Amino acid sequence: MKLTQKKIRWIVKRYEDGMPTSEIAFLMNVTERRIRQIIQSYKEKGRLPGLKKPGRKRRELTLEEKEIIMEAYEKYKFGARLLERILDERYGVHIPHNKIHEFLKEKGIAQENKNKQKKRKWVRYERKYSLSLVHMDWHEKDGLHICVIEDDASRYILSAIEKETTNMNYSIEAVTLMVNNYYWIKPADQLLVDNGSEFGAHRKDKNGEWDSDFKRFVISYGTQVITTRVKHPQTNGKLERLFSNYNRFRECFSRIDEWINWYNNRPHGSLEFCGYLETPYEAFWRKLPLESLIHVMEEKIV
Repeated sequence: MKLTQKKIRWIVKRYEDGMPTSEIAFLMNVTERRIRQIIQSYKEKGRLPGLKKPGRKRRELTLEEKEIIMEAYEKYKFGARLLERILDERYGVHIPHNKIHEFLKEKGIAQENKNKQKKRKWVRYERKYSLSLVHMDWHEKDGLHICVIEDDASRYILSAIEKETTNMNYSIEAVTLMVNNYYWIKPADQLLVDNGSEFGAHRKDKNGEWDSDFKRFVISYGTQVITTRVKHPQTNGKLERLFSNYNRFRECFSRIDEWINWYNNRPHGSLEFCGYLETPYEAFWRKLPLESLIHVMEEKIV
């Protein structure tokens, strides 16, 4: 039987009334030794013995652990769940994510997010190889528009430009930047865009067919252009997540290329290889098709 303060009070009272400890133990369904311990403590201290709280004593973070958490956060800007992995893999220190989260809340960095506690309705899907599918979209923050092209398999940013407005010519400029930097490896098989006027996809006919300067430009490099389902933003959900990162951390960098470099070279929560969190840069090169890797090696040898 689990003892409580009320039961301990009853034990002491019965003992003072002259009831044998063996009988008290039988009635309480505990050992006689335990009854004698309670009586002995009562005699020595002159008061009812207290019960110890169950569980281990709460361990507070050390100053060194707090400094490591802040160092890792400043570098990677992750939440508690991913910081736990980063500290394990890259710092050789294990701190439970709930401890990290409590500390970040104390610093005013983290807060509770009820949406993250809900079961997700959508299952993540990604391509096996780099440059088999790339996502492209525009996003606006504080009057500044950014266009990003991201590789589906690796989450690697292939191109990004910031402009004061959006139009089809700027969309072509973003694709041109990707072509100049990465199409020497291989052209992207497919480019996924939404139905916006920046791509000319708003002019679809009743059969879903459409044409624009942007589409013809992309097709000229051997890349197929496909569009998302209408009113179904989850199709381009990877970019929505990237834009959330952009909103939070763009101001930490003076130039867009600095933010891109930081994003591409920090571990990504959705990229795990052999128990190790990869960066988009690492995943991009690892996930290239074999024939593309051979081509890259031949180009470097030449």
